[in-house]
Amino acid sequence: MNHDELPAYGLWSLVFINSAIFIMFAYSFAPPKTSRDWRSFSAFSAFLVALFAEMYGFPLTIYLLSGWLTTKVPGVNWYAHDSGHLLETLFGWRGNPHFGPFHILSQVLIFGGFILTAAAWKVLYRAQKDRRLATTGPYARLRHPQYAGFILVMTGFLFQWPTIITGLMYPILIYMYVRLARREERDALAEFGAEYERYAAAVPGFFPRLGKQPPAVSGDERHAH
Repeated sequence: MNHDELPAYGLWSLVFINSAIFIMFAYSFAPPKTSRDWRSFSAFSAFLVALFAEMYGFPLTIYLLSGWLTTKVPGVNWYAHDSGHLLETLFGWRGNPHFGPFHILSQVLIFGGFILTAAAWKVLYRAQKDRRLATTGPYARLRHPQYAGFILVMTGFLFQWPTIITGLMYPILIYMYVRLARREERDALAEFGAEYERYAAAVPGFFPRLGKQPPAVSGDERHAH
């Protein structure tokens, strides 16, 4: 059997394996603690399952858009697995889509997002253990680096394998993360008061200020008070 004859979809075992790997990966980097954490983690997990269900199970997006896709780029076997990398195919990438610009960008965003989330979790865990405000590491640049990391991961997957369902879920998940972030800010303000006010005034929530280190309140400054 040659490569073209290999089944492109209906590989539900790969749906399960990939979903499990990435969900466990995310859990190891940012294990949920509160009910709010579990809600956001469950939504992120649902995003991953929906993604891999189309990537390896049934290509719902390609099926629904097959008429438009065939008209837009004729002569393409849209049910071949490589064609599922829609951005590469639509923009005329002729080589292996795994080496295409959108796929490379997606890998940078996905791994960068997980690295950011992992680095933030280490800082947050130590801060929570010591009952102090997390202001070092990624928290010196962003107030919500863990949520920003998950958003980077989702953005990366959209570049790699865009689908209708994950495209619809994407803004909903961002809205959910923003709401969770606002709630956590209110909790932090109630616990740390003026210290958190100074920190929030100096450090942006989701988009870092490039080129300079924000004057956040450090752990040493806090203990000095």
